[in-house]
Amino acid sequence: MRALIEEIFSRHELLHILVVRNIKIRYKESVLGFLWSLVNPVLLIGIYALFLGILGRIEGKSFEILVTGVFVWQYVSLCLGDSAGTIVGNANLIKKSAFPRLILPFSMVLANLVNFLLSLVVVLVFVLCAGHIPGLWLWLPVMLLAHVAVCAGVSFFLAAANVYFRDVQQVTGLLTMAWFFLSPVLYSPELVMKSGLAPWLKAAFFLNPMTGILCGYRAILLGYPLPPMSDMALSLGMAALILILGTLVFQRLEKRFSDEL
Repeated sequence: MRALIEEIFSRHELLHILVVRNIKIRYKESVLGFLWSLVNPVLLIGIYALFLGILGRIEGKSFEILVTGVFVWQYVSLCLGDSAGTIVGNANLIKKSAFPRLILPFSMVLANLVNFLLSLVVVLVFVLCAGHIPGLWLWLPVMLLAHVAVCAGVSFFLAAANVYFRDVQQVTGLLTMAWFFLSPVLYSPELVMKSGLAPWLKAAFFLNPMTGILCGYRAILLGYPLPPMSDMALSLGMAALILILGTLVFQRLEKRFSDEL
């Protein structure tokens, strides 16, 4: 693992070029360009708010949970949607050049991170207009690292698996939707913790790394209380585990990339 990190760092110029390329490709020939990274989550928030308003009155706290949840999830959704094609879509580059193949999905994750960080400006404006004073800034690097770790780990696995099983790209959308509803994106974790579920199911809720990550961002942006440290440690530990497993699977499968492509 250490050797891989050193090799990627030694190719930082290539990584930078790929990150810039990925950003340009996403908005190539687009009228709004980068603004789409802001428009999409705003439209999603409007749609969810509309239907939640039809089903019942939306309280201020519920809408705050909705806004922050959708923006945080947008980064995961973009990475999962782009991940499957990062190796297959660069077949010529892989066959002609020698470089750490992991750079390809990792550059995509970093490109989407740029979009996410810039979109946080919109969230901060909303938070300030709602009367909140963001705090717990020391937790922000932790949440960002965990967020990137989850996106990178899953992306590494999907990118490698899609080389051998092209159906992965089709299944990813369904898995993303399932993960979305299993994560507290549209609702507060308290709804699950105070429900009549068995204790072991409540404990398993924080095995989903996005549960702790969403709670962390809401604590930073909205001032909500953090869950118990044991629950946060469980989610953050799972984020690290996903990154490690995704990297190991990618390294094992990349040996035959050229043959399969």
